[in-house]
Amino acid sequence: MMRNLWLGGLLTAVFAGMAVLSFLWTPYDPTVLDIANKIKAPTLAHPLGTDHFGRDILSMIMVGARTSIAVALVAVGIGMALGVPLGLMAAARKGSLWDEVIMRGNDLVFAFPSLLIAIMITAVFGASALNAIIAIGIFNIPVFARLTRSGALSLWSREYVMAARVAGKGAARISVEHILPNVANLLIVQGTIQFSLGILAEAGLSYVGLGAQPPTASWGRMLADSQTMISFAPHMALFPGLAILLTVLGLNLMGDGLRDLFDPKLRRARS
Repeated sequence: MMRNLWLGGLLTAVFAGMAVLSFLWTPYDPTVLDIANKIKAPTLAHPLGTDHFGRDILSMIMVGARTSIAVALVAVGIGMALGVPLGLMAAARKGSLWDEVIMRGNDLVFAFPSLLIAIMITAVFGASALNAIIAIGIFNIPVFARLTRSGALSLWSREYVMAARVAGKGAARISVEHILPNVANLLIVQGTIQFSLGILAEAGLSYVGLGAQPPTASWGRMLADSQTMISFAPHMALFPGLAILLTVLGLNLMGDGLRDLFDPKLRRARS
């Protein structure tokens, strides 16, 4: 429904705006320690309170939004940049050796969750936000490859594609000019879903110490730091947890709204 699209877009815009604003301004420097004001409950000076090092939680959430959105956005970009061409190639050569290699390669990647891929990468190169991007991006490749192949296969039998083949266009040109524009709506919707999953994955990797490293603020790292203090400082876990919840909720609502927007039959069935 359209209200899902608007509500999801609003929630997403709020946190995206916080991320952009953090480049220019934050209430406090999130890297400066203020031990005298540690574990303070929300006040006018610190609307969301302070953590165990006296850092302002609102400032850290703003910078954490930048970290989470950047990691998820680049990871989804990697998945689309590599997965979509592979899916188009597999669909164009259905039943060929290339199709079999691509799809079995997707199955192989799916056998290793992003967390396990991150552990293998960090074991070699060390923990960092860059390695989290690589791990999440690798996991996104087969998602977009499978979706693109599935959507493209249903289009190769259409009359306009057959006409293009009769006109002498090759499989690559048909895929780019005729197939890709008609599966773009599927990719946009799936992109918003994978974006939300990417934020969850980044938070999870940071929580276990495999994502962004201090002093870079991260929602997952904030949750990890607060786990032993939740009984007497619940605000330390509450606000980063709400940030993750609302951002993921906003992206999922926006994806649901986009699916309705691009599929009139589904929109009429729900109305």
